[in-house]
Amino acid sequence: MSQHSKEHQNIEWKESWHNDYFKWICGFANAQGGILFVGIDDKGNTKHLDNAKKLLEDLPNQVRDLLGLMVDVSLHTTNGDDYLEIVVEPYPFPISLRGKYYYRSGSTLQELKGAALAKFLLQRQGKKWDGVPIPNVTAEDLKNDTFEFFRKKATKSKRLEPEDLDGTNQELLESLQLYLEEEKMLKRAAILLFHPKPEKYVTGAYIKIGYFENEADLMYQDEAHGNLFEQIEKTMDLLFSKYIKALISYEGISRVETYEYPKEAIREALLNAVAHKDYSGGAPIKIKVFNDRIMIWNDGQLPDNWTITNLLKKHASKPYNPDIANTLFRSGYIESWGRGIEKMMNYCLESGIPVPNYSFEGSDFLVEFRKDIYHEEYLIDLGLNERQIEALLFFKSSRVITNSEYQTKFEISERTARYDLANLVERKLLLKSGDKKSTKYEYL
Repeated sequence: MSQHSKEHQNIEWKESWHNDYFKWICGFANAQGGILFVGIDDKGNTKHLDNAKKLLEDLPNQVRDLLGLMVDVSLHTTNGDDYLEIVVEPYPFPISLRGKYYYRSGSTLQELKGAALAKFLLQRQGKKWDGVPIPNVTAEDLKNDTFEFFRKKATKSKRLEPEDLDGTNQELLESLQLYLEEEKMLKRAAILLFHPKPEKYVTGAYIKIGYFENEADLMYQDEAHGNLFEQIEKTMDLLFSKYIKALISYEGISRVETYEYPKEAIREALLNAVAHKDYSGGAPIKIKVFNDRIMIWNDGQLPDNWTITNLLKKHASKPYNPDIANTLFRSGYIESWGRGIEKMMNYCLESGIPVPNYSFEGSDFLVEFRKDIYHEEYLIDLGLNERQIEALLFFKSSRVITNSEYQTKFEISERTARYDLANLVERKLLLKSGDKKSTKYEYL
């Protein structure tokens, strides 16, 4: 009996051989490769495998005949127990077992079907979803106004040659690599970017916005339809005219509007959602607006083996939809490759609000912006007393309040100050730290 290294994404243990395990070999080949140990139980202990020598001879040939793969099968012995090690390399082309495709994901084996299978087969051919041709649609079916809008923006951005912009719509599509010469067809990206009604071809290709009192209570909502350029413009217009408040102040006699969230950061997050969305999922981009935060959700995929940590560091741009991203870049919408996250964070810091939160689970990609909660209008809405509001605004620059400072400022007792400050901690507006003698109340 011997303890083996832990079972994980690239290692699987089986006590004895069953023909069903050809699926696991197929799944490893279609993912990142892996090792299948036969003769080891799920606790990592070796179990004697009676037919190990016969399997050692038979399995390489069976795998070759069934899957077209060459695998490396080795026989090991520990404390008199024989077990097999089957090493499967990742394959660059799709591998099927009797016409079915399997994929190792995490610690599970999945049979790929429907949209997941179509996506997998495309990736193995080196194609992206937005680069697939759509039959029976021509440049004439696309929206001329959107081409003109694009030309104006691209002229300003100087990211296309003037002769590319001066040509016909068809020529412009060709210079943007949105037309496949061999097939004589437009790519899906062209439909999403320039068609008057892309939802005829792509389910869920729109944006949904809602204002929520809390997670359950939707107060009002809107939808932005049309092509991607129209969706971006309509969404930004709706957000900053109906959903996001402008705080009014005056510089001399000039009226100044400062929005609760920096417009550039919200635009950047929206563009990221549009460029990186997995459009095969059929779900719209969703924007939820609350009193104190905005959440932008899209169905998406990070590049292979990436986590949120990779996104937050300096990174190369790996757009999920390269043709869509390229056209948005040429138009000047996307300023530079791979800097969207960094720019969002900087815009938020410059505006005095927290940096955005990012989360990714399954295929759910979420960006959350929180506004500066320490401003008068929001604090009044919370129902705080006048002392509490004045204190939060007064001590905002130092980011910390002590009980004695609070007492002195308002000429009140230690007990009243303690009650007020404890209430602000309870409402998650301050964070209590230190012991009795050195208690501080810090801003979040």
